[in-house]
Amino acid sequence: MSGATVADWDVANHELKVLFIEPVQNTARFTLSGELRLPRAGKFDVPLLRLPNAERETGGVGVEVLGAGEIKERQPNGLEDAEAGELGQIVASRQSPSLIAFRFQPADGKSQRTLSLDVARYTPQAVLTANIEEAEYNTLIAADGKILVQSRFAVRNNQRNFLKLTLPTTAVLWSASVAGRPIRPGKAPDGSYLLPLEKTRSGEEAPAFIVEVSYLDRATSWTDRGHARVSLVAVDLPISKSHLLLHHPPLFRVTASPGNFRVATYTAPESAALRSAGGLISTTEQQRAEGEIPADQAEAKQLVAKLRNDKPGGRPARNLPLRVMFPHFGPSIFFVSELTAENQTPAVEFDFQRDRKKGAK
Repeated sequence: MSGATVADWDVANHELKVLFIEPVQNTARFTLSGELRLPRAGKFDVPLLRLPNAERETGGVGVEVLGAGEIKERQPNGLEDAEAGELGQIVASRQSPSLIAFRFQPADGKSQRTLSLDVARYTPQAVLTANIEEAEYNTLIAADGKILVQSRFAVRNNQRNFLKLTLPTTAVLWSASVAGRPIRPGKAPDGSYLLPLEKTRSGEEAPAFIVEVSYLDRATSWTDRGHARVSLVAVDLPISKSHLLLHHPPLFRVTASPGNFRVATYTAPESAALRSAGGLISTTEQQRAEGEIPADQAEAKQLVAKLRNDKPGGRPARNLPLRVMFPHFGPSIFFVSELTAENQTPAVEFDFQRDRKKGAK
C-alpha cells in the first residue's frame, strides 16, 4: 500500500482496511500491489478488488498472460469489454498481444462481479535472432605452406551484440571490418575474437551487412604430391550457404576430396550485400591510397603540408585498422556448401601433385 494520505493498513480474512492521516472529505488516492498464486493453465476465476461499502463502484480490470500462452475463453459478469487505452496508463502501457481489458458496469459495491478465464499454454520455441545468409571465402595457397584467407559474411541481426569468431590455432588475424568499417575486434578468454554487430529494431526486416576478416595461416610445404586441408574460421551463427574460391600454385594440379564442400561452376554471390560490396575501391579511395588529391582539394593539400611543417615533432598519427585487399592470383577451384551449423569449423580437403609438364616449361 502506498499513498500520500495513507497512515496505515491491515489485511485480515481477505479484507483490507486502510487508515488515512485525516478524514477523507472529497477524494483519496492510493496504490495497491500484491500477488496471488493461480493455476498456470486451465480455467480459473480472476480475483477482483471490491469496495463493498461504495454506493457506486466504477473502474476496470486488465488481464495479461505472460510467456507462451493465450486466453481461449472468457466469461465476464458485471463487466463489459473495453480497450486497454481506456483504463489509464498502467494498463495502456502494456504491449502484450494477450492483454484483454474490461470496464465495470456502474453498480454498488455489493453487486455481483466475476471474471472467469480459460488459459492455454504452449511450449516456447527458439527464435532465430541472427543468421548468416551467405558466406564467401577467398583462399590463396603458396607452395611454401602459407595460406591467406579472406572470409566475408552477409549477416542479418536483430538482437545479437557480438559475433564470435574462432580462427585456426596457427592463424594470425590481419584485418577485420563490419559494414565496411575497419575495427579492432575484442579478445575473449578462450582466444576467440568478438566483433560488434549492427542491430535492427525488433519487428523490422533486418538488412544484411558484411562482416569481413582476413588472416594468414601456415601449413606444411608442398612436395611433389600430397594431401592438404584448409580450415576456415568458425562463427557462432548458422550459415545458410557458403562458397569458396581456392587459388593454388600454378605448378600443381589439385583434386578435391569428398567433404562438406563440393566442386561447382563459379557463380556470383546471391546476397545483395555481397554483390554490392565486391571489394572494388572507388576512384577517390584509390587516389587517397596513392597519396593523390583532386585539383579541387589543392587548398586542403597545402593546409596539410603546412601543418606537417609547423609541427614536425607533434603527436604521431593514430594507428588505424587496415582492410586487406585480397590478391586473386593463379589457377583456382570453386567450392560450394550449404547449412553450416554454428560453431562448426568449415574445412576443404584436396590432393595436390606437381605438374611435370608445367615444370619443364
